[in-house]
Amino acid sequence: MEISGKKAFLPPRELVRGSNIQTLGAWADEWMNATLTDPDGFWLDVARRRVIWRKEPTIGLEGDFHSARRKPLRWFGDGTLNVTETCLDQHLQKHGDKTAIIWEADEPGTGCTLTYRELHEKVCAAACMLYLLGVRRGDRVVIYMGMVPEAAIAMLACARIGAIHSVVFGGFSAESLRDRIIDCGAKLVITQDEGLRGGKIVPLKRTCDQALVDLGQVERVVVFKRTKGEVPWTEGRDVEWKLSDATYFPAEVMEAEDPLFILYTSGSTGKPKGQVHTCGGYLVYASYTHETAFDLRDNDVYACVADVGWITGHTYIVYGPLANGATTLLFESTPTYPDAGRYWDMVDRHSITVFYTAPTAIRVLAAAGDQYVFPYDRSTLRVLGTVGEPINPDAWMWYYKIVGGERCAIVDTWWQTETGGIMISGCPAATPMIPGSATLPLPGILPVIVGADGKPIRSPGTGRLCIAEPWPGMTRTIWRDHERYAATYLEEVPGMYFTSDGCSRDKAGNHTISGRVDDVINVAGHRMGTAEFESVLTADPLVAECAVVGFPHEVKGQGVCAFVVLISTTVPEDLAARLNALLRDKIGAHAKLDVLHIVPGLPKTRSGKCMRRILRAMAKGEDNFGDISTLADPSVVQAIHDIVRAQPSS
Repeated sequence: MEISGKKAFLPPRELVRGSNIQTLGAWADEWMNATLTDPDGFWLDVARRRVIWRKEPTIGLEGDFHSARRKPLRWFGDGTLNVTETCLDQHLQKHGDKTAIIWEADEPGTGCTLTYRELHEKVCAAACMLYLLGVRRGDRVVIYMGMVPEAAIAMLACARIGAIHSVVFGGFSAESLRDRIIDCGAKLVITQDEGLRGGKIVPLKRTCDQALVDLGQVERVVVFKRTKGEVPWTEGRDVEWKLSDATYFPAEVMEAEDPLFILYTSGSTGKPKGQVHTCGGYLVYASYTHETAFDLRDNDVYACVADVGWITGHTYIVYGPLANGATTLLFESTPTYPDAGRYWDMVDRHSITVFYTAPTAIRVLAAAGDQYVFPYDRSTLRVLGTVGEPINPDAWMWYYKIVGGERCAIVDTWWQTETGGIMISGCPAATPMIPGSATLPLPGILPVIVGADGKPIRSPGTGRLCIAEPWPGMTRTIWRDHERYAATYLEEVPGMYFTSDGCSRDKAGNHTISGRVDDVINVAGHRMGTAEFESVLTADPLVAECAVVGFPHEVKGQGVCAFVVLISTTVPEDLAARLNALLRDKIGAHAKLDVLHIVPGLPKTRSGKCMRRILRAMAKGEDNFGDISTLADPSVVQAIHDIVRAQPSS
């Protein structure tokens, strides 16, 4: 079938039986009620049904996007809870022996499982350990670990105490880790001796030690010994992760609007933004969207192969699945270790029913060949999901046909760290699937396409994606910088949340995301600010100035292109390697230049502003640069263009 001129696929019939939302009409009814008819009533009902409260809320939303520019929004403000009682305690009586976590370790076929009862005991013991180390309600704890069960246990133990956790991706450099520790004011860090990923050692403890040099605010470093490798040890500060025999630790009663965690995102300025998610609204939204977007069933084996260092790992590995009593998989390795059949081997061995990964991984595996898919039994799969960046139609079709055998629903999910959970996505049994399109908003979400004139586009069209009404899962503020929060998300289009993404909407209401429209690059699901790249590159003594932009990349979604002006006319042969080494050291291994152009100057206005839209066009291979009359030196555009055409890649 076709929808608005695009090929579309109906959900397989066998998915409908037992699904939560079975028809497009049922989706429309729920969306109308949640979004337009009675949003407060809808979300209060969801909150009461899905979350264990110490005191049930009677208030839904307080505030709007106008008032939120002055003070944070509030959801369920008179409610009290502890999120671990929803994620753990409530399941013990009826489902205590159900598998909560499957840990797929780096080597295929190794790892372990934890039942809900075992996980509850370990979280209580870890909470006791942290409490004895001085952690209390409101303290910040940084978690810098690989994908081991102890990472999830540490998150939940912090939540049990009422401490605010901030997970830092294990691939980040010492400097990036240090910046986040300082910004949130962490007093304790949890890390590992070493991580394992794709058969390689990740020196987590050594990196952590580098980050903590002369940093007196951190009183304790708890070290989980994953490899038992030799690592430096600071007596009096470092303690080994050891769990006591404690089987119960009382859960701290929290206000619904108390912070649950801080998760840092890259911004258009060099300083990362500490996004604050709160206990009540976040958990309600994580639970609801996890069940709705993936059509969760009681016997599902659910696998999200993201990292807990990102929001996907928070919402759809830990909090959402555990709140719903699901079996969730933690994956320590990479999709190509030991070969490109690793994912499908896991599906076969664990009888996975719902599988959630990034378009980047799908493109890599498709390029490796179908021969890595077919040897494995994938008949248990029902829903396939994508997350992190827009998926191109070719990769979508490979996922649908080769992996899913044309019998699985695909949900192409659009959301952000700031949104807390999925915003636009098909419902597996109800929504027609369009390759490359995120399709329709989930109930409670009102997307608006805004044109260049700042006005909503009522008919089908293309523009900037905004959200017209608040939802429970959204971040409330940036840690200790609400002014920056308001300026970033609420002032671009007054009265709405500005997503910084471009989007087109067809006449049937389906949304296709085109990617970032601001100065943030999304590389394989890793959001990085161009200013972060530029501040590192200009620290090299050979670099006078530079500008970094993103461009379409067939594997990673977006690649990184740098236009660099050197102090000298002599270009070292190893410049690209040298700059990439600097980026790896200052930001992390995921920060890498795909293209480097040495240029005589940058296209700047008379006021000194760099016109990145011109550089973006060049990086994409386009020849139309629009109006350049406002540039201080328009001739520099032709000079850069000639260099780009002569040297398309580094």
